[in-house]
Amino acid sequence: MLQPRQCEPGRATRGAAFRFACALLLLGLGSALANWEFALIIEKAESRYGSLGAAKQRVQAWDELIQASSGLAENQQLAEVNRFFNRQLRFTDDIRLWRANDYWATPIEALVKGAGDCEDYSIAKYFTLRRLGIPSEKLRITYVKALRQNQAHMVLTYYSSPAAEPLVLDNLIGEIRPASQRKDLLPVYAFNAEGLYLPGSNSKKSDSKKLSRWQDLLQKMRAEGFAIGEG
Repeated sequence: MLQPRQCEPGRATRGAAFRFACALLLLGLGSALANWEFALIIEKAESRYGSLGAAKQRVQAWDELIQASSGLAENQQLAEVNRFFNRQLRFTDDIRLWRANDYWATPIEALVKGAGDCEDYSIAKYFTLRRLGIPSEKLRITYVKALRQNQAHMVLTYYSSPAAEPLVLDNLIGEIRPASQRKDLLPVYAFNAEGLYLPGSNSKKSDSKKLSRWQDLLQKMRAEGFAIGEG
């Protein structure tokens, strides 16, 4: 069974999660995710990593997922994207995977490794759904406490409308469920390109603080061949 990120939800974790929240505010509502040229993306990945082996098939499968899902309804896109990354990636914490306490992997890095932590799942799902045309205001990276494991955790949540009950896309379980059915998760706050949200509130608390780690992630993705705007 996949395990959540191995860290206690203490002050340091809350601080890191807040910085992560602030970082996503830099990705504005108008951000454009242009068509991705996967031939170029694979070429750049091979230049960096050498022969990709099975990883090339994972990247190609990601391309096929986007192509096949582009005309689907949003709820179907959610299901396909959630299923894809939950199957393609195995949970591995940053220390074992990257020899770092907190490393934000691009979707390509995660697919090349075939692994990632809860933030990497959420990042990959977020960018894929944005690429499929789902607006950022419907998607929120949500910082929660996984009660059964007593650990900090990240999930992606989807709101069909501002007042709607969110759906939870999680790497812990395969099924997308409404938040009311995830009693094992205690929300702390959520964030997206529009702002920072407290549990049960649609009032945004924006923060313009810049975060170099998020900028580094965007830079890495551009170097990998992705056309990504910052808004």
